[in-house]
Amino acid sequence: QVQLVESGGGLVQAGGSLRLSCAASGRTFSNYAMGWFRQAPGKERVFVAGISSSGIRTKYTDSVAGRFTISRTNAKNTVYLQMNALKPEDTAVYYCAADRSTAVQVDARSYNYWGQGTQVTVSS
Repeated sequence: QVQLVESGGGLVQAGGSLRLSCAASGRTFSNYAMGWFRQAPGKERVFVAGISSSGIRTKYTDSVAGRFTISRTNAKNTVYLQMNALKPEDTAVYYCAADRSTAVQVDARSYNYWGQGTQVTVSS
């Protein structure tokens, strides 16, 4: 069992930055690929970024590539999402998720564990 707790969300003006963190319980964090997803009001949950278990491979959805960076520190059981140049359309609840496979997956159905989410609001 893996428990995930996100933090770092908040209200920021367009063009600003936020850094989300996701702390994981358990001693096998390094065996899991990790992903960040987001869900805007009235919309489905969508993939934002993912990182392989080793941290070597990353993947981003096109709308955030070049602005967001996903990283992980396995020694601290933590995955991060650095978000720069934020836009109002980035407003959503952001969730981190863990996948037992080692490779990055973009399909939410591949992920086995989910956090409760953290709200990110970008004002124009």
